[in-house]
Amino acid sequence: MKHVVKGDAVMTGGAVVTGDTMTERGMKTRVLLWTLLPVELGVLAAALAGVAVAPAALAGFVALLLGTTAVESALFVRLYARARLDGAAPRPALRTAAGRLVPRVVRRLTLHEVRSVHSIWLWVRRRRHGVGADDHAAGYNSAQAAMMWSWVGLSVVETVALAWLIPWPLVHAITLYLGLYGMVVMVGILAACVARPHVVGADGSLRLRYGALFDLWIPAEDIVRVRLDRRFPDAQAITPRADGSLDLVVGGQTTLSVELAAPIPYARPLGKTGTAHTIRFHADDPQSLLAALKKAERATG
Repeated sequence: MKHVVKGDAVMTGGAVVTGDTMTERGMKTRVLLWTLLPVELGVLAAALAGVAVAPAALAGFVALLLGTTAVESALFVRLYARARLDGAAPRPALRTAAGRLVPRVVRRLTLHEVRSVHSIWLWVRRRRHGVGADDHAAGYNSAQAAMMWSWVGLSVVETVALAWLIPWPLVHAITLYLGLYGMVVMVGILAACVARPHVVGADGSLRLRYGALFDLWIPAEDIVRVRLDRRFPDAQAITPRADGSLDLVVGGQTTLSVELAAPIPYARPLGKTGTAHTIRFHADDPQSLLAALKKAERATG
């Protein structure tokens, strides 16, 4: 099929398809997909209740689902083709097409899960992500490890108990899948907090992380001061404050505070962005982190 770039549009097979048109079609098919979800749940509930579903209705539902998926796939291919014709390399073109078609929250959640599974692999191999030979890794997971492992243990008990008590094969399979998935998610969060520590770079930079959910790199020239500052805030793990500061809470506490020359941008787990001039975070051994920063400062002058 021949593709021709014409201004801000792609001409495919004689028809001009602009980016706005493709996005509009993508929104329409996405709304249709969301409307199919309750129908799918209704069919599942009917099957569990022993109600016979008419073959024609089931075939129509499957055809509608396959057709909608085909339209969405075609839009993705067109968006990718447009990005490639605009000069983008294959990987950036894929990201551009996915960004136009897939909601930001879905992209972020998928990315977090992929990173969590990768962190399990790193954890098993006793590797750490993003830590160079001359860098200093600062762990932060000790304050919450006991609680996280207790959640994993309770999840194992719950999954085994439900698998033993539920007699219906389909419900049994769904419950078992959800239980195993929940355990993988919790182990992934725990592994990511171990395999992705804070990092003091050899150049004096500071990389602050919370597992696979948060990652912020601060250049050395932007750091004014890092000091001990133990607090016990009643807040979630990643909490922006009204005064322009940001708390990275682990186990209900923070131990260090970094003051910046100017507010720097950051991204929260689901994609919301903000800026912070002061970041309070937790490290298991804050003194070692401070010593590593001073050593890097001396080394770089």
